[in-house]
Amino acid sequence: MKRVLILCTGNSCRSQMAEGLWNTLGQPTWEAVSAGSRPAGYVHPLAVRAMGELGIDISNLVSKSVAPYQNENFDLVVTVCDNAKEACPVFPGAKLTLHWPFADPAHAEGNDEEKMVMFRRVRDEIRDTISGYLKTVS
Repeated sequence: MKRVLILCTGNSCRSQMAEGLWNTLGQPTWEAVSAGSRPAGYVHPLAVRAMGELGIDISNLVSKSVAPYQNENFDLVVTVCDNAKEACPVFPGAKLTLHWPFADPAHAEGNDEEKMVMFRRVRDEIRDTISGYLKTVS
């Protein structure tokens, strides 16, 4: 099984959605985990809601630090925000590292319904990027 580590700063929105999407879209060949350089300590409820709309449950995921993964081997490491690209350590055990920056939906303004517009847009961008990547490596 191939392994991918998805990194973000807070590990509360983008990387969590990417983990759920990758584990769904990459079955049965890929296993995804996510982590953050400064974990927020929670998974954003609107990220959980946005993923639930696709039938993907990420409510059991937790925001976690990148530290435990530093000495593990990964086929791929993906940073999904510019801060993570700069702040996260180099992974000598990674065969390939990619940077896919996505807007942070946690910064969306308005009521929850207005914020969901951005969560859905970022979720769909992440889904399309992962799908495109998986087509090139399968």
